Amino acid sequence: MIKNEVNKRKTFAIISHPDAGKTTLTERLLQVGNLIRTAGTVKGKKTGKFATSDWMEIEKQRGISVTSSVMNFHYHDLQVNILDTPGHEDFSEDTYRTLTAVDSVVMIIDSTKGIEAQTLKLFKVCRMRGIPIFTFINKLDREGKETFELLEEIEEVLDIETYPMNWPAGMGKGFLGIFDRNGQQFVKYNGNEEESIIPFNELDKHTELTNNTTFEAARDEVALLDEAGNTLSMEAVLKGEQTPVFFGSALAPFGVEIFFDTFINMAPTPKPRRTTDGIVQPDNPNFSGFIFKIQANMNPAHRDRIAFLRVCSGKFERGMSVKLARTGKTLKLSQSQQIIASTRETVDEAYAGDIIGIYDPNAYQIGDTLIAGKDTFEYNELPQFPPELFKKVSAKNVMKSKQFKKGIEQLVQEGAIQLFRDKRTESYILGAVGDLQYDVFKYRMENEYNVEVMFDTIGERIPRWLNPEQPINESLFDERRMLVRDRNDNYLVLFQNEFALNWFQENNPKVDLIDLFQVNTYAQ
Repeated sequence: MIKNEVNKRKTFAIISHPDAGKTTLTERLLQVGNLIRTAGTVKGKKTGKFATSDWMEIEKQRGISVTSSVMNFHYHDLQVNILDTPGHEDFSEDTYRTLTAVDSVVMIIDSTKGIEAQTLKLFKVCRMRGIPIFTFINKLDREGKETFELLEEIEEVLDIETYPMNWPAGMGKGFLGIFDRNGQQFVKYNGNEEESIIPFNELDKHTELTNNTTFEAARDEVALLDEAGNTLSMEAVLKGEQTPVFFGSALAPFGVEIFFDTFINMAPTPKPRRTTDGIVQPDNPNFSGFIFKIQANMNPAHRDRIAFLRVCSGKFERGMSVKLARTGKTLKLSQSQQIIASTRETVDEAYAGDIIGIYDPNAYQIGDTLIAGKDTFEYNELPQFPPELFKKVSAKNVMKSKQFKKGIEQLVQEGAIQLFRDKRTESYILGAVGDLQYDVFKYRMENEYNVEVMFDTIGERIPRWLNPEQPINESLFDERRMLVRDRNDNYLVLFQNEFALNWFQENNPKVDLIDLFQVNTYAQ
């Protein structure tokens, strides 16, 4: 019973650079799954429509996604769980942690731009953690880079082998459709009309295509790929060493349903997970899972906190009692939900691979393991990634210090932003990947906690954690080498630049500095 349910689960994240079409593709998939009838777009703020996965008011105002959303739907006989990660260039650590809760990833690449900085950053995390990666090259209905050039760029820049599952005939105004190598059919692009399907063995009957030089050139390229291209290896795909590549247009929409049907059959079912007590199989009858995200105030009227739980084994049942491994405390999970943006539905049962929201009575932390039964293990610690920007923060009104501290505490617990304390002054320092996270923090402090905040930037810094087993000589640190503590009281140094870091390492070779990004991206 449990094994059958586990094998129905497909849980994946969608990642991309800003404006590559991630939100549009996500909503097309929701349409394919009959979850929504009409897709909003990122331009929805002009029309009154908003992306289905956006729930925070600031997301609706700006037309961007800044939090990771979870969407669940049935497709054929499968349970599909999509985690839609923020696509803005200033995405937060939330995105990294989301990748620990999925079994595969869909990477969207804009055919007009190719590999971009954010794509590369997210890809590295997936590749280092061995997450299978499926690539959707978007916007074929626009003029873009030459097809072979895009594949070469993926292989060289991302250092991963490619296998084109389909192949485009033309692009932009001359876009004719795609050769579906997997289905042995040509999918004809008919503009705003529904795409039409032509089996390969019937193509010669369609002279409107065979008399077209663009079509024939593409057919020759497909023949070349069949003869001399890479061989599809599911073993390599599942190891994250080869990426199946699909072409299409999410906005048109074109090629989305064929992509999804192929992807959903190839994507892995839930995998075994490492714990402090060995490997736990997804069909283990005992329930277990871990919390990878906490979101406060999703319903501002109730000031609630929702913890997002990845079920890793066994069967979840609403109302069941579980043990919080970190504290040994027993908790009853009576309020459980599936959440699509701000819409919620009660969940009565769930299996490995499912993502559910559970009410947080201020008891959970990101990375917590929940277990039913007598087991005492914990799932491997979730990665913490170093921020790149740092700003001191304070309340404009000192009379609001209580609300200020509560807001900081809750937003930091969510992982929305990282908190540090200056060793000398004890002032609060917020670390983030980009400026957007500060805008979100400021907005939420004002709207959810009624506190106006002030920032004092200390600029980009290079953080290096200190080995906790070594003694600390505080005289070695100053403004260029700022000594601070993180929220777990671990010491780290915020170096002003590479020169300051290199100078320190050369003059203090016995001080052990730890680069958290390298440590955590390789951690499994």
